[in-house]
Amino acid sequence: MRYGSFGRYADVDLCTGEITETEVPADWTKRFVGGRGIGARLLVDALPDRVRPLGPENVLVLATGPFQGTGVAGAGRMAVLSVSPVTGRVSDSFVGGFLPHELGRSGFDGLIVRGRSPDPAYLLVRGGRVQILDASDLWGIDVLETDGLLKARHRGVRVASIGIAGERLIPYATIMVDINRAAGRPGFGAVMGAKNLKAIAISGASDKAVYDPPRFRELRKEFAAWLLNDPATRKRKVLGTAKCVLELERLGILPTRNFQHGTFPEAEAISGERLAETLLVGRDTCTGCPVTCKRIVEGSFRNDSILPAYGGMEYETIAAFGSLCGVGDLNAIALGSQNCNRYGLDTITTGVAIAAAMEATQRGLLGDDGPHWGDGDAVNRLIRQITDRDGIGGLLAGGMSALVEAWGPEFVLHVKGQAVPLHDPRGKKGMGISYATSPRGATHMEGFDDEMLVGVDDPASRFGAVEIGDWRGWRGKPALCVRYENLMSFANSLVLCAFVSMSKASGPYDPFDRILALHEALTGEAIESSGMLEIGARNYHLLDDLAVRLGGPGDDDLPPRFWRPLPEGPCAGQRIDEPSLQEAIAAYRALRASEGP
Repeated sequence: MRYGSFGRYADVDLCTGEITETEVPADWTKRFVGGRGIGARLLVDALPDRVRPLGPENVLVLATGPFQGTGVAGAGRMAVLSVSPVTGRVSDSFVGGFLPHELGRSGFDGLIVRGRSPDPAYLLVRGGRVQILDASDLWGIDVLETDGLLKARHRGVRVASIGIAGERLIPYATIMVDINRAAGRPGFGAVMGAKNLKAIAISGASDKAVYDPPRFRELRKEFAAWLLNDPATRKRKVLGTAKCVLELERLGILPTRNFQHGTFPEAEAISGERLAETLLVGRDTCTGCPVTCKRIVEGSFRNDSILPAYGGMEYETIAAFGSLCGVGDLNAIALGSQNCNRYGLDTITTGVAIAAAMEATQRGLLGDDGPHWGDGDAVNRLIRQITDRDGIGGLLAGGMSALVEAWGPEFVLHVKGQAVPLHDPRGKKGMGISYATSPRGATHMEGFDDEMLVGVDDPASRFGAVEIGDWRGWRGKPALCVRYENLMSFANSLVLCAFVSMSKASGPYDPFDRILALHEALTGEAIESSGMLEIGARNYHLLDDLAVRLGGPGDDDLPPRFWRPLPEGPCAGQRIDEPSLQEAIAAYRALRASEGP
């Protein structure tokens, strides 16, 4: 008897139309748990040694973990893995909403998608079977329309789809789930587009076997209640991740004008607090989660309506289209978020690309017709031009590598081709180490966030015996990064939301004992703290080894912009000095090399 999984993936070949099943060996759930672990392990066998990200030989995996389909708070998520058009390396992305719960009840632990359909197609997963259906009438329409048509056609389904950007193979196109959640950074929308795969519609009705049902139900209820007692969680419930705008502004590390500054004079105008007073009309959640951290906004910018169906803005999107571009108008930012969701574009990469174009104008590289700082109209115009590959949008659509080729590396901010997220490593040195070394390129979701150390003398035991000094400094950061990344790697193998699994450096909220108890009640498998870290490390190395095998080692480094000190604010003078960074990376790599298989 398998507890907490079905032990099989649906294996779809779009080229031949053949649909089979791939059995998951029983020991894989012990070694890799699920999610990013089993997804990466499947790709080890599925991918050839040479892969074009947009070629039919690339493989797309949608993966769940043990908690999906069971109603555990924070488990309304899934992992998506493939070779990224952004980096040329294997990458993963995690996305929430309601479809992951349906996949967790589909009778399969996930989907393996191979080949390329000769005609536009979509997948229907229902009743324990998968069908490849014609999507000719869906090609060329936006995410909202696609979602509505498929829900009308197949009652009770949830939908993951691509927009026009994915169809046109924009390398940072997203897979949009439930209209307003994005599997965003690695460009998997373009992978679907290259496969002629418009959408995946899922309705699940199969329950996983539970090892100890009464105990599991009790722990699940306690976990949700305990989660809501955490002060940080309660603040996230009220403000969402937009709470970070003023927090980072107060620390002097709110990315502004393409990271030329760390403070933004109009930070208050784009804050989570201002959003709650103006555009916010509701809050949403993912299946089984009581936090309701998702924003829902409504309003208008110029003559365009901002629709609640497209959700609202997270911190990264607010900063990407706001302070990073010098825009202090929440309405313009909200429309930018909506347009990216509508067309299926990653908001972080889009914002970083537009900010680079604004700096190119500042430097006289684009003439008077280039976009200027603070122009919310230009942000939204460029989003459409990127989607259409029109004018300057044609250059921006090529992503960071195209911009480096055009303008050089000085003000195009990326690591291994992945645009830098909206956390400044000059103030967050640990995050900088994670940016530089991640197999996915610059990513903030699994990296150590130094902000957790603000006002803390000693990290909690989960991080080991690590001495730290100034939270903005280098001391102790390589070890903290390795430890924290392994914790998050384990959580991403369960596919638990970072806002549920994120361990604080101090304070009462440490969820992992409760998470491990839930896992044991569900699966019958006991995992100790040391075993949890070993699994996290094993799965991190799986992804890292795959990335190197298919994309080369890449450069463990940060963009030269960060060598310049921040000019003002509480972090004035903070910078990345290359010798210290490389020393920290060497220490990090040595710790990684010492980890067992």
